[in-house]
Amino acid sequence: MNWITLIIAGLFEVVWAISMKFSHGFTKLDWTIVTIVGMIISFLLLAHATKSLPMALPTRFGPVLALLERSLPALFCSVINFQC
Repeated sequence: MNWITLIIAGLFEVVWAISMKFSHGFTKLDWTIVTIVGMIISFLLLAHATKSLPMALPTRFGPVLALLERSLPALFCSVINFQC
């Protein structure tokens, strides 16, 4: 269950990273709110996942999961020719 929580936290990292780009320097309020909420949810889920997982596991596999999760939207955008 905590691995699922860790993966969901990684997905929320992708959400806030992409929405931060769409906020255009935090000038668009709707995307700024999505960014801040995504950051908070990601942090809380990561904190919850590390309570029962050994600390070495999330710190080793977290960046790998984040890399995969951040490259998938870029791949998706390039396949459909969307400017992300």
